[in-house]
Amino acid sequence: MCTGKCARLIGLTLIPMSFACIISNLLLLFPDGKKLPYDQITIQAWLMGGIIGGGLFILCPGCSAIRAGGKGCCGAGCCGNRCRMLNSVFSSAFGVVGGLYCLSVASIRTSMMAPNARLLKTHGSTPFLESKNIHSVYNTVESTVRSQHECSAPNNIVLWNIVLFSILLILGIMEVVLCGIQVINGCFGCVCGDCRKRGQDDVSLLMLSAN
Repeated sequence: MCTGKCARLIGLTLIPMSFACIISNLLLLFPDGKKLPYDQITIQAWLMGGIIGGGLFILCPGCSAIRAGGKGCCGAGCCGNRCRMLNSVFSSAFGVVGGLYCLSVASIRTSMMAPNARLLKTHGSTPFLESKNIHSVYNTVESTVRSQHECSAPNNIVLWNIVLFSILLILGIMEVVLCGIQVINGCFGCVCGDCRKRGQDDVSLLMLSAN
């Protein structure tokens, strides 16, 4: 696959993933679809790892990668396409930072495996966060899911956080990998150009001028 087609494919993949991160982070702010007080929402949700890191920071490299793999009068020819590839390299490096931010926030929360839930037996305390040894309380995902039945408020918050933060974790990893690939692909495209022949660009220019 040539560098132009590869860049376009990466860009078309990054944009839906960025919107998925934004939606997941927004859902974390409304556990179980309800509006809750500030102190009952995890701090990692307020850090906006999915909205800022995995969302807005990825939209720019996604659009830049699509443009680097496309054709048009402003970027036709060898020089124009290489300039867009160079722009895609810097944008993708920017996207790696955003993906790492999303990945870091999600990984911290999933390692804790417990939201700010109140327990009936402890009269409104948050023992998940007070425990000094989190892994001794939640050794497996199954034990975490079983513990959600003890939460008095809000309902299903444990499973809600586990699913959404796991989605952000997976998407963050994929975004970092794709942006890293585009950095390498863009460098090759900037130095070597793409696989399109000059005749193909000339035909496209003639069609544009005819219209």
